[in-house]
Amino acid sequence: MDATETPHVLFVEDDEVIREVTQLTLERDGLTVTTAADGLAGLESFRARTPDVVLLDVMLPGMNGVSLCRRIREESLIPVIMLSARDDAVDVVVGLEAGADDYVTKPFDGSVLLARIRAVLRRTAQGGAQAGRRARPLRFGDVEIDIGGMRVLRGGRPVALTPTEMRLLLRFAESPGTVLSRDVLLESVWDYAYGGDSRLADIHVQRLRNKIGGERIETVRGFGYKLRAEGE
Repeated sequence: MDATETPHVLFVEDDEVIREVTQLTLERDGLTVTTAADGLAGLESFRARTPDVVLLDVMLPGMNGVSLCRRIREESLIPVIMLSARDDAVDVVVGLEAGADDYVTKPFDGSVLLARIRAVLRRTAQGGAQAGRRARPLRFGDVEIDIGGMRVLRGGRPVALTPTEMRLLLRFAESPGTVLSRDVLLESVWDYAYGGDSRLADIHVQRLRNKIGGERIETVRGFGYKLRAEGE
């Protein structure tokens, strides 16, 4: 997204009242909003004009939000925030495992949703700025992190990471061998200045492990996680 452009949000929600009220709230804050009332329409809208962030309700007709998130992930690394009608562990976990970057529980406060959207847009912009810096590649076993190119190789093969997964890996790479608590990860990766839901960190760590090798990130029970330094 160009710095001069208005951030574009795709909001997929089948409840007409929630859809319209949320659209007005986001537009008042200066965002451009495209809406869709079901999963299939949401996929068409996504393909017609790639947004800067996608808001997906979990329960959607035609194609549910989790399936839509997976389809988006097959085509793009655009940030996705899931909306769940219940603070249901199953909904949250399934949504995050499908590739969502964050989630918000309904009913939600408009200011909370705006803060989450602004945070994910800010993280994406910071990632782009970081990609412009020249730096020597970092290596951890068969994993190579090219910070300048914002890409990761494992055994010489490219690894597709979402922006959130890349930020998580870079945070670990800043302090190899150091245990990072879930609260530290939530603050540095998700911009949460307060204790957030530890499932965000746990599930994204698991997704990252699946991509770079489960042995590379160690669980330190009762404390958090650490990236294994060379020789460990």
